[in-house]
Amino acid sequence: MKRQARRPVRYTLLLARSGGGSRAVSLPGWAVALILVLLTLWTGANLYLWHRSREARTLEVRLQALSQEARRLSLALEAERAKNGALSEEARRTKKELEEIKKAIEELRRRAGLSPLNALPVRYQEGGQGGGAVASPEESLAGWAEVRAEVLDLRNQLKEVVPALERTLEVERSLPRGLPLRGYEGITSFFGMRRNPFGRGYEFHDGLDLSAPYGAPVYATGSGVVARAGWMGAYGLAVLLDHAEGYQSLYGHLSRILVRPGQRVEKGQVLGYVGSTGRSTGPHLHYGVYRYGSPVDPRPYLDPLWASR
Repeated sequence: MKRQARRPVRYTLLLARSGGGSRAVSLPGWAVALILVLLTLWTGANLYLWHRSREARTLEVRLQALSQEARRLSLALEAERAKNGALSEEARRTKKELEEIKKAIEELRRRAGLSPLNALPVRYQEGGQGGGAVASPEESLAGWAEVRAEVLDLRNQLKEVVPALERTLEVERSLPRGLPLRGYEGITSFFGMRRNPFGRGYEFHDGLDLSAPYGAPVYATGSGVVARAGWMGAYGLAVLLDHAEGYQSLYGHLSRILVRPGQRVEKGQVLGYVGSTGRSTGPHLHYGVYRYGSPVDPRPYLDPLWASR
């Protein structure tokens, strides 16, 4: 008895239009599975970007709190100066430390890409005179001891923030974000299923094809280490970079490569030049982004202007 061949599984989607008829679309099982995988990757990428922005907001709140603390201490210092009529040597030392803390906070905010804050709004004037009763030496000593303790506490908080900021900035520099080209002529092929440009049928495209003139410089979108550099099959001459958080970026169809495997590269460094090597119909750059080895749509990692196109 002949065994009947198993028919491939297919799914039918019914598309209904308000006030009109409906249309049925039949998809094979592999196409439905591919769509679900792409949706999962898209969701994961957006969740990660949300998590990174949340960390940046937390850092900004911390720096704002430190700035406000420095402002409060400067006001306390001014109050002590007013009580004692003139700045003592201890007051001058405390004032100098507060000014150093202010500069450190401003530098941290600058490196984090945050707007500057006026942490110390009080303008100190040497030789000022005060009116009213003068505090006793015991009261003055207790006041200065309290201000000094708070200044030391603020300095210790800054010491905790700096390493965290360094780690955050290093990861941010390493993530593949931004444009691999300074000039471009549009996206000629998007991420996902597309019509086969070399024949019949459809195929999965694991990146973006960016049209650019032959010989245009190609830039690293994040700092990292060159994992591969050379001929990579259909990608022709290509460069693959390893980044932080399991990310990789691929730059394909190059005419010339300027880096070698194992080399450390910085964000914005030239990796090579646009060409048409490998499986290519003309000069362009194939740009791919991978997370733990799986391709993801590069558009969310481009500049907002590009992501909307």
